[in-house]
Amino acid sequence: MIDNVDVTSYTHRNKVPDLFSKLPRVPTVRRCLAVLGSAVLIAWVLTWCDLFAQNAEPGDISRLTAVHLKATGWWPTKGDRSRNDYVGAAACTKCHASQAALFQRTAMARAATRAVGADSLRENPHLTFQIGSYRYQIDNSAGSNVLKVSARGSSLSTDLLWAFGAGRIGQTYVYKKKDHYYESHLTFYTVPQALDVTPGHPHTEPLSLEEGAGRRISIEETRRCFGCHTTASTTKNGFEPQTMFLGVSCEACHGPGADHVAATQSGMDELVISSIVNPARLTPAESVDFCGACHRTWQDVVSDGPTRIGTLNVRFAPYRLENSQCWKKGNARINCVTCHDPHRPLSLDPASYDSRCLQCHLAAGANKSDDHPGTACPVGIQLCVTCHMPKFRNSAMHTTFTDHWIRIAPPGAPLPD
Repeated sequence: MIDNVDVTSYTHRNKVPDLFSKLPRVPTVRRCLAVLGSAVLIAWVLTWCDLFAQNAEPGDISRLTAVHLKATGWWPTKGDRSRNDYVGAAACTKCHASQAALFQRTAMARAATRAVGADSLRENPHLTFQIGSYRYQIDNSAGSNVLKVSARGSSLSTDLLWAFGAGRIGQTYVYKKKDHYYESHLTFYTVPQALDVTPGHPHTEPLSLEEGAGRRISIEETRRCFGCHTTASTTKNGFEPQTMFLGVSCEACHGPGADHVAATQSGMDELVISSIVNPARLTPAESVDFCGACHRTWQDVVSDGPTRIGTLNVRFAPYRLENSQCWKKGNARINCVTCHDPHRPLSLDPASYDSRCLQCHLAAGANKSDDHPGTACPVGIQLCVTCHMPKFRNSAMHTTFTDHWIRIAPPGAPLPD
């Protein structure tokens, strides 16, 4: 997806050395000891990764999203609650009108839409693309969007059902054939206003029309994609897109709201707070992992395989943030929501982030304190992110990404992995 590059194609197999090659040649004994040694080595590596992730207090370290999903209580994309537990954003708006109005302008609120309502297709009713002998067309007519792939006198057509992505970078399309879901081979990119290959797909000429149209995605991957772009697409651990809410709405982060609404209407004050999730109560590492359920936690990125994948991993803000010195200082007051209010559209003005930096960093000549443990910048106190959070261009996606690995980054310095 445009917002969730599959990095599994970059993984590699690391061989565990045979630490027991000099033992007597008793196959069963050697095999058991080798397995035991490998298990110990893996456990040591995972423990070391946990400690390296952040220099934080015990119990406040990054976890795999899979671990969070298995724990009790709510977590984004968990999908174990009943559809009847969800009330929809309209019910939340009755009490939280101002926040709801602002949230509708965010990228999260527009993370998915029906293809018939996608800006990229409505504003571009006839799109074409060519890969070798394969010619692509997406036409908007009669209330549907049809993808047609043609090559060597044959063609294949399919109706596009959903568009994933708010459109700030682009939109990737999803279609369904014979009860299977497919990610389109092409994505619409906003800057060039044109189609190009979807992230993670090959740029070479396809082997067949079916492969040229898109990539079949497993039900588990489908659940993950819809889980991060829609709300309540999986309920009672079953994928039910027919009754989902498009986009990331209130209940995607705060949990199902039926009990909260009932408690509010009945005046049961003691249950009003306890019946809804407030992410503000999370520890710093939990808070970053909470956002990382869709944006990749530090552990998610490391466990996927090699992190040395260039500008691809710049997109995983939690991973980059937790590698920075601002995080490792042991006073991890900085997390995703320190700088980004999830209820408001993303600010693109670099100056708007200066006040966040100065909440910890000193002005020139000031003395360090518990409230301001960060050193003063010798250059200035304006436009901090333009120097310390450089942007890197991902040419394949026709855009740039802000690197959340906060550091002293001289112009032209290589990208740390």
